[in-house]
Amino acid sequence: GLVRDPKRATMAEIRNRSNGASRDLNAARAAYDVGDIDASRVAHEAKIHGDEHHAGDAGKYVKSLVFGGLDGIITTFAVVAASVGGSLSSDVILLMGFANLIADGLSMGFGDYLSSQAEVDYTKAEHRREKWELENYPEGEKREMVELYMKRGMTEEDAVAVIDVMAKYKNFFLDIMMVEELGLMPPDEDDSPWKNGLVTFASFVFFGFIPLLSYVLSSATGASDSINFVVACILTGVTMFLLGAAKAKFTNQSMLRSALLMLLNGGMAAVAAYLVSWGIASAMGGVKETA
Repeated sequence: GLVRDPKRATMAEIRNRSNGASRDLNAARAAYDVGDIDASRVAHEAKIHGDEHHAGDAGKYVKSLVFGGLDGIITTFAVVAASVGGSLSSDVILLMGFANLIADGLSMGFGDYLSSQAEVDYTKAEHRREKWELENYPEGEKREMVELYMKRGMTEEDAVAVIDVMAKYKNFFLDIMMVEELGLMPPDEDDSPWKNGLVTFASFVFFGFIPLLSYVLSSATGASDSINFVVACILTGVTMFLLGAAKAKFTNQSMLRSALLMLLNGGMAAVAAYLVSWGIASAMGGVKETA
């Protein structure tokens, strides 16, 4: 019998991948990745006949979850590594770790809120301006769009025909103007900057706690400081690898490549913190901890 190329997605596999909320987009990507035209056709037919929904409400906050978690775990692990490099006690590691966790978490969360709010405010302001211009000088707006499409290779006749049709649908045309003229996605009334900030803060604290976990449990486990540090390294490495793989969703990288790069990033930060702390402590003749 015929042996199927293991990289080639079957029609059944594409259909199976089309069962979730984001099934159409995932199926289309899977078909593209393996160059399967038939599977791509099935994915697009499912998209036409199904109810396409690229991402649910929770999907809006996945990016904040991943990037907040990466910042949290790398920053806290760097603090742990620096403390170990300076030969500080477990108590000091916990004090510095939790202080950093809360302070940086609040800063990251509030920063995410402010940047998201600024983006939403700017987009809405531009949307109001474009709407006003369209209502008061539609000919000028239509001409701008015709010129944009002509620059992209359309003939003037075709560009005018396309714009005339789109301009019949005011809200749709306004959204197209936002994207084509300003490079901005139309504002979404469901956007919630404070939720982005809250997710970033919670993710920062949750994942940032992982490097401290072995030290928190040391009184119960009775493990030595060196064992606690080894366990912290292992837990942190595994978590960074998984978060790096999740990050690939937003960067269009290979999951393995993204995971390894994130592991390298966290490793370099921790090694640098350890060496700097060790060097300064050595130059000072050791760090004295006050009672």
